[in-house]
Amino acid sequence: MGKTITGFSKLDKIEKINWLTEAYFKGDNRFVKILSQYWNNDQKLQTLHDEFIENTITNFYLPLGIAPNFEIDNKTYAIPMAIEESSVVAAASNAAKFWQSRGGFKTSVISTKKVGQVHLDFNGTSKALLDFFNAIKASLLKATSEITKNMESRGGGITAMELRDKTDVLDGYYQIHVNFETMDAMGANFINSCLEQIAKAFKFHFDANDEIEGDLEIIMSILSNYVPECIVKAEVSCHVEELSHKNINGSDFAKKFVRAIKIAQNEPYRAVTHNKGIMNGVDAVILATGNDFRAIEAGVHAYASRDGRYRSLSDAKIENGIFTFSIELPLALGTVGGLTKLHPLVKLCLNLLQNPSAKELMSIVAVAGLAQNFAAVKSLVTTGIQEGHMKMHLLNILNQHQASSTEKEIIQAQFKEGNVTHKAVVDAIEKLRQ
Repeated sequence: MGKTITGFSKLDKIEKINWLTEAYFKGDNRFVKILSQYWNNDQKLQTLHDEFIENTITNFYLPLGIAPNFEIDNKTYAIPMAIEESSVVAAASNAAKFWQSRGGFKTSVISTKKVGQVHLDFNGTSKALLDFFNAIKASLLKATSEITKNMESRGGGITAMELRDKTDVLDGYYQIHVNFETMDAMGANFINSCLEQIAKAFKFHFDANDEIEGDLEIIMSILSNYVPECIVKAEVSCHVEELSHKNINGSDFAKKFVRAIKIAQNEPYRAVTHNKGIMNGVDAVILATGNDFRAIEAGVHAYASRDGRYRSLSDAKIENGIFTFSIELPLALGTVGGLTKLHPLVKLCLNLLQNPSAKELMSIVAVAGLAQNFAAVKSLVTTGIQEGHMKMHLLNILNQHQASSTEKEIIQAQFKEGNVTHKAVVDAIEKLRQ
């Protein structure tokens, strides 16, 4: 049975670990040894990591890999990817190399609009509240001036604000819907600060007004991670003849590939796995560049359901002998603020990407998702997904069975051409050890 504690956050790191060791690991010092293995020897760097979150006891590592040879808008990139799943980086790299000789990836940022809302309840008439809002709208914007002036100097700020009547979905529910441009910042703190100031000013003016009838309550003020107007599109295209693969000609491959995408656009069970594969590439770059993958995941999947049915995020077509594969993603990203200036590896990854603007990073991330999707669907309609995935997973199986370097070398050579299955690898290990 676990134990409870009061004041855990007030303990220093060693005290936290000592308590956990006694309370959950029966005093077993192997727990301490495992945690301390992942501490950084540079105390300054370790303190920096400790202060990213609360109640820190150690660092949790993810491998950082590189997918080179990405030709994006006539510029070459080596893309950093932080992810634990085998075959993802290899698949992205293969797709990058494939399309590099076929014109590369083309992207366009359609919009960078971000959204925040003040949610409120009002039991009076809709027209009275709307008239009141319009009368004080300029004052609401002025109330945020100290917060927005620096962002405005960089070309951003509040771009639109309106009162929305949502009483058709919830009795008495209204919202102040605000659009933002945050330039190279993701802008979460900026947006939330503006919204809270707008809410405070709105309530102040309402309470000071004796003419409007009804009670008003501010429920909450918060940005939205649904950004259907912060969109980037990426695509690749080539003649179908250039798609020939092993024992399948280009025309047949293209038709089968397009059919697979159409299935993902119409069958939710397939669409979820299809989009998960896209997010393998997207999330890996999001993590490596210090952005919020949870916000991106939530927004992307909402976007995939925007017409009421969950669908593929990518599309494919054949027109006049030209195969085109594309993706549209809602991506609210930043290259300044947050961890981008704090985490040493994040700074390194952004440097590796040639210090992109937020728009350029949107393009890079969308391309990573499209490349990942192309590699996965290509495998699915040709050799099957397991052939390549299990070969990349081979080392994980060997490590699970504590294979020595010699055993790894022998077994990797053994499975260089054959199919890899978990049982076959385990059998090979046992036979070798006998």
